[in-house]
Amino acid sequence: MTARSGERRGVIGFLTAPALYFVGLTALCSAYIQGPVTKLADFDSAVAEMTHFGLTPAPLIAALVILFELSMSFLVLSGSYRWAGAAALAGFTLFATFIALRFWEVPPGVERTMSTNGFFEHLGLAGAFGLVAWNDLQRRCTTMTDKS
Repeated sequence: MTARSGERRGVIGFLTAPALYFVGLTALCSAYIQGPVTKLADFDSAVAEMTHFGLTPAPLIAALVILFELSMSFLVLSGSYRWAGAAALAGFTLFATFIALRFWEVPPGVERTMSTNGFFEHLGLAGAFGLVAWNDLQRRCTTMTDKS
């Protein structure tokens, strides 16, 4: 064993550690945990946000969004139906992005640039959740194939 191969195994071991995977999932879900907690702390603002985007009945939608984001994050982090939670958050993120970040409707300038950046950042989040769902289903299929 060379020093170089030992270094590679160390790096690969770190990058494939279950703890690092969980930290990554936690970071990915962080906005879907922080958001509902903030909405719960100031429910009137959550209702105002839903009203701003034309979603009615705003109090019911706000409550459902809080419940949805927390429960889907729980599925992702617990590993129980991770694929379903990740796929649901990917779809939710796409839906919310097209409601809240319609950069093409914003006049050119700083606000449009910020909205455009936010739009594509959210597309990235949706893609990451899609990859988590895909990866979890791949693992499940591989495990089922190995057992048969």
